[in-house]
Amino acid sequence: MSVNVRIPTILRTYTGGRAEVPAEGATLAEVIGSLEENHPGIAARVLDDQGRLRRFVNVYVNDDDVRFEQGLETATPEGAGVSIIPAVAGGC
Repeated sequence: MSVNVRIPTILRTYTGGRAEVPAEGATLAEVIGSLEENHPGIAARVLDDQGRLRRFVNVYVNDDDVRFEQGLETATPEGAGVSIIPAVAGGC
């Protein structure tokens, strides 16, 4: 399945500055694998050392937060939009 992945500014160094890139996969895990094949190094910024989504990275398939779906096994249907959004922390 072909999907479009929206890349946050901080990760665009891996995609040659592109804000959106295509990827293949029936699940989020496969999509991240496809991203890594075409944009080496990006998976390490999204996944931790155990291969799980990093705690401070939010990922959406269409409008669904994968933390409340099936995580890396969340289905990515043909034409879906996948958004990688780093959490922003701050304060006074």
